[in-house]
Order: sequence, then structure tokens, then C-alpha cells
Amino acid sequence: MSVAGAKARRTPTDAIETFARIVVFGGSGFIGSRLVEHLRSSGAEVRVASRHPLPQQRKGSSGGLGPVEPFEADILDPPQISRAVEEMEVVINLVGIMTQRGPASFTAVHVDGARNVALAAREAGARRLIHMSALGASDGSPSQYARTKAAGERAVRQAFPEATVVRPGLVVGPDDHFFSRFSAMARYSPVLPMVGGGRTRFQPVYVDDVVEALRAMLAKPEAAGTTYEIAGPDLMTFKELMKAMLEASGRRRLLVSIPFPLAGLQGRVLEKLLREPPLTADQVALLSTDAVASGEAPGLVDLGVTPTPVATVLERMFGGDR
Repeated sequence: MSVAGAKARRTPTDAIETFARIVVFGGSGFIGSRLVEHLRSSGAEVRVASRHPLPQQRKGSSGGLGPVEPFEADILDPPQISRAVEEMEVVINLVGIMTQRGPASFTAVHVDGARNVALAAREAGARRLIHMSALGASDGSPSQYARTKAAGERAVRQAFPEATVVRPGLVVGPDDHFFSRFSAMARYSPVLPMVGGGRTRFQPVYVDDVVEALRAMLAKPEAAGTTYEIAGPDLMTFKELMKAMLEASGRRRLLVSIPFPLAGLQGRVLEKLLREPPLTADQVALLSTDAVASGEAPGLVDLGVTPTPVATVLERMFGGDR
């Protein structure tokens, strides 16, 4: 489908009616893959930029959707990024890591990579940039993950002042890295570990709500230069979330508390032994602080998105397991 054809298909209520060409860095991930399909449903041409484009993401259009173009680009490689953003009206950066490995450190990905994308977007003349950060991003956090997320926000703002910064809470839904991961663990283990007694508080947000929020931001000119906190309606502790997950999946498991010092030691050992450790020392540090909205920034309701309760998310994920 041509760009002109994509524009002709739009209606005045279309969430991205003014944008025909969008590049999504990290578009093959948990949030990104869903976002790409939503953007295509509006007829937009979407370029999916990632280090290893998925084979199924072939260039072309189908079923009335806008075309998608897989594009190899590493956010640590400025020339690749520049090519990826060429002729793009909107640049969306969803790239983030929870575990450092080799050159892909927190600083490299969350700060240097974010800056690379923002600079390239500015040089390419992109009209909008959306940058994904995280709730809890703070210079004072004990977690390097959270500190580099905060530094990344500053780097993006310096390079592209009109960027929209998105701070989502714990993003949950089918194939997520939280409920799905612990549900899989519960299939084989009679116990589930509760770091620090499971007292860390979260405001889980449904992945489809995040996607709808991102789409809504593109429809709002005033979203440029704004920071959004995207959090769900329920404030729950880690332990409460585990109990809700077990109940929804029809399982009974023992929840065992692990003190922060011991969990941190386990994380350091696992980092040295495993390429993909189930727990790292920095993740333990991250769990020592709550991941909740401050209430000082606009959120889902301001974007016209009705937050989905955790109970509804769990029913959609595990309703068939009981």
C-alpha cells in the first residue's frame, strides 16, 4: 500500500490519522509486537527496527493492514539508527533490558542508545518521538536499572526536547515476564520465592492498555514534551500478586520469604554462573523500592484509556486453566 493510499483510508477519528510512516525500535518485543499490529490497523506504514528482525516480519501488507518492514538496527550503532529513521514521521523507542550482558550494559542501552535514537530522530526531521522509560526511574534509586532509566530520559530530552516520555508500571498480559514466568515456575516448584517478604508494591498495567495509551499519545499534539505515568488501577504487593496469580491458575504453592541480603547474594552468584540468570543483584535492588505512580503526571485516564483491573488480566490469562 502506498503512503497516499494509507492516508486515504483514514477517518477523522483514527488515532494516528496524521502519521503515515512510523518506526518502532524494539517492535518485535512484548509490547512492540502488539503496538505494531495496532498501528498497522490504522493503515500506517510501520518499520520494525531490531537487532535481529523476526523471519515472520516480512515486508508487505495483508488483510487491509498497512505494510510492515523489518529493519536490522542496533541502537548502539548510530549509522544503523540513522538509516532506520530515514523518512519516518514518528520514532518510537521501546528498547530496554533487565539484565546486562557484554557491551549491552544498562548505561549503553538506556542512556547512550536512547540518546542515539533521539539524535537521529531530530536529524531526520521526525515530527514526534516517543521514548519508553519506567516507573521508578530515579537518580536516587539503589538500582542501576532505574538510575540509567532516569539518565536516559534526560539524554532524550536534551537531544529532542519535544519527546514524549512514557513511564509504565509492571506491564502484564499473555506471554509477559511476570505472571507468565512465575506461573511456569509454579508448574514445577512447590514454593515461590518472595524477595524481601514480597512487600514491594506495584501498579500492574495491562499490555493492551499500554498500547492504547501509546496510540492516544500520537493523536494528542499536547503529548509532545509531556511525561506520562502509565499505571493500572490496582496497587498490590508482590505477595498479593502471587496469591492472585495462583488463585487464577488454580494452583496452591508455598510462598517463602527471602531476605534482601540473601537474595542479593543469590543474584550475584547466578549472574556469574548463568547467561540468562532468573535473578540478578540489581533486580533485588530494584525490588527494594515500590514501582507506583507519583500522581504528579498524567496517565491512562488522561489519554482516554480505561485501566484494566488485575483480576480481569488474570482471568484472560488463566481462565482456561481451572
